Parts: sequence; structure tokens; C-alpha cells
Amino acid sequence: MKKTILSLTLVTVLGTSANANPVKETKEVKTSESQVTWKGYKVGGSHEGTISLKSGALEFDGEKLVGGEFVVDMTSINTTDLEGDYKGQLDGHLKSDDFFGTANHPTAKLVFTKVKSTGKNSYDVTGDLTIKDTTEPVTFEVSVYGDKATASLKVDRTKYDVKYGSGIIGTAKDKLIYDEFDLVVDLQM
Repeated sequence: MKKTILSLTLVTVLGTSANANPVKETKEVKTSESQVTWKGYKVGGSHEGTISLKSGALEFDGEKLVGGEFVVDMTSINTTDLEGDYKGQLDGHLKSDDFFGTANHPTAKLVFTKVKSTGKNSYDVTGDLTIKDTTEPVTFEVSVYGDKATASLKVDRTKYDVKYGSGIIGTAKDKLIYDEFDLVVDLQM
């Protein structure tokens, strides 16, 4: 009888503590299978392309997203809507000090600082985005479905000292490049 009561007590205690503390898990992102697409806007048009993840991971508490950290290879900036000399010129200009200065700043980093569940697979995320050694907060939505996650966010480039062609420094109207650009992220884990 004492053994049965002791066994039931242990099962209850161990079972309760196991349910109270779901297992935390870090899922590494498969960088070669994941994609980050950018789109920048100017008066009369836009340009778009891709950029590669160097590393990344999402953190889960049970099935709930609780964190994440990503490093982007800024030297991989690639324009996909142009070809030939125009593509080469824009890719080179984006890598120059006028824009992202990839020779001195080869990576950018995003670290989740707050994750709030908004539905079964949806989350509002606040994170610290570092570009050109400047860190600013960004907010965006993330959806997680099994081993896939998606997110999209707008980034104000002027907050990271990327001001070439910006309206805030008196650029001629026909050369104006809008301050915000879009990132769309598709992750495979």
C-alpha cells in the first residue's frame, strides 16, 4: 500500500512538472532552402532581389514560438529584376558605402526580443535589427506551420544610415528612392 501511494505521488509530481515545463527547442534554419526577398521603391518603379541567410534559428517552448536569431550575408545582395550591365551596376551600388557598405559591414543581424501569440500559428514579433552597426527595433508578423515559417516586414533604411537618394536629404524628385523597403522571408527548418 505504501509503495502504491509513493508510486502514485511520484507519477503525479513528475507528470505535473513535465507538463508545467514544456521542452524548449531551438530549430536551426536550413539556409540553403530558405529565401529572403527584398523590394525597394523609387519614383516611377521598383527593384527586387534576394539576399542569403548566413545562419538562423527559431526557439520554441513546446509548440509555441518564443525567440529567434538570424544573420544575413549582406555581400550576397542580388538584383533579380535586371540583367547585364544594369544588374551589375545596381548590385555594386547596393554593396557600396552609398547603401549597405558590405566591405565594412558584411552581415546584418536580427534578434527577437518579444514574441506574442496572436493565433494558433501566428505571432507578433519585436526584434532588434542591426544594419551597418546600427541597431533599431522592428515589428512584424511571423506564421509558423510545421517546419516552415514566413514573415514580412518593412524597414526604414534611413534609421541605419542608408540615405542615398532619400527625400529627407533633398534629393531631386525624379531620383527619389523611398526610405522603406520590404523583406519577405520564407524559412525551412
